[in-house]
Amino acid sequence: MIRSLFAEVWDRDVLSIRDRRLLIIGVIAAYGAADVWGLQVRAALDNGELTPEELRETLVMLAPYAGYPRVAPLVGACEEAINAWNKASDGQESLQED
Repeated sequence: MIRSLFAEVWDRDVLSIRDRRLLIIGVIAAYGAADVWGLQVRAALDNGELTPEELRETLVMLAPYAGYPRVAPLVGACEEAINAWNKASDGQESLQED
């Protein structure tokens, strides 16, 4: 089941990985699952699928559709993931400079 969900579904070639990520974060927003949102945001950033600005914009777009009470907690989770990603990126840059 895990292989089917994560490998076979993600490896299909009809939708891009970015499109798949956007669909997933839309569903996560509808559920208001902040913990899972943070994981998906970090994966999107790590893989270069979405920028911090694009991720923030998804919250603006999703709020009226998924509901403000469900999306509001995602804002903090999004910023935490972006901040962690920025710190990790800064660390990588300083390692490359050495």
